[in-house]
Amino acid sequence: MKNAIAKSDFVLNLYMKSNNFTATWQILNTVIPYILLWFVAFKAAAISVWLLPPIIVLMTLFSGRCFSLMHDCGHYSLFSAKKVNRLVGFMLGIINAIPQYPWSRGHAYHHKHNGNWDMYRGPSALISTEEFAALNPSSQKIYQLLRHPLMLFPGGFFYLIIKPRLTLLLGIYDFSRHIFACLKQNHGMSLSAIIASYKSKHWYTKAEFWDLLFNNICVVASWVYLSNLLGVGFFWSVYSIVMTCSAAIFICIFFVQHNFEGSYAHKTEGWDYLLGAIEGSSYLKLPSILNWFSADIGCHNIHHLSERIPNYNLRACHRANIHLLANSKTLTLRDIPKCFKFIVWDAESDSLQSIESFHQKAETQLINVAS
Repeated sequence: MKNAIAKSDFVLNLYMKSNNFTATWQILNTVIPYILLWFVAFKAAAISVWLLPPIIVLMTLFSGRCFSLMHDCGHYSLFSAKKVNRLVGFMLGIINAIPQYPWSRGHAYHHKHNGNWDMYRGPSALISTEEFAALNPSSQKIYQLLRHPLMLFPGGFFYLIIKPRLTLLLGIYDFSRHIFACLKQNHGMSLSAIIASYKSKHWYTKAEFWDLLFNNICVVASWVYLSNLLGVGFFWSVYSIVMTCSAAIFICIFFVQHNFEGSYAHKTEGWDYLLGAIEGSSYLKLPSILNWFSADIGCHNIHHLSERIPNYNLRACHRANIHLLANSKTLTLRDIPKCFKFIVWDAESDSLQSIESFHQKAETQLINVAS
């Protein structure tokens, strides 16, 4: 059934205008405190390690806000100029230890196919009920374990600290093998021809590769510099905790904004972009202080209606269109744990299911067959 509401019914264009002054102020009130907190943490550690926990909590929240602003740059919405968004996004990518441009292109794919579960299975790479049923019992348990909420922490560490470095190394390794294979087949093949013939599974364009390369150079260089400046033990202890917790938080937020009971999870056939935005993205109602640190990404339904709306206009846009969002799911902090139950996609019913409901359905089908 097609959605009775059209995108033209929403007031969006009014809120799509970027404000460079507001954007600059957001960068300053986020990056400067984050840097200062590192200095405060270093001085506090010299007095007592017990002074560190509240400082680390603040550092984690500011790190998460850096990621949210980087996310806006990826949509070219934070600043009015595309080049400024790319430059600031790259710098925030260094702070977040993740190459911003390749990340933003992958994120754009998510926006393009949100709610189409044939095309995009979410950040946890969820599988269908048919695929889950085909797994042996041990593989099913491993699948469930890897999607347990506590896995957000090792997953967050891997996502920011290890994955971007591993991606570059694997890509360079594959490219080296490609060079030798080309030269073995054709000794006179030029370097430009070898490069042109290489299709990497680790990046899709030259721009992605260069962003990945320069990000890694800057990130690793900053690690070396700060380790020498602050001490290896102090830097990596604090840095690992901050980055791990920060990544865990924003992966968690992203997950629950798309994986919840009743979420729009359709097949390609009959998929509707507008329904994917309204019913496949939740409104995460957070305390005001967390709205600030997350740059209002809780208004995720509006964000999916138009990714060009900068974070500082999202809440006003949400209020202006609230009468059209009756079918959007509203979640609170209390609802977050329940969302992690929905880790399989049932293509037959176009819905997300828990493992418990999957087993109940399978048992019912067996009973019906037997009778």
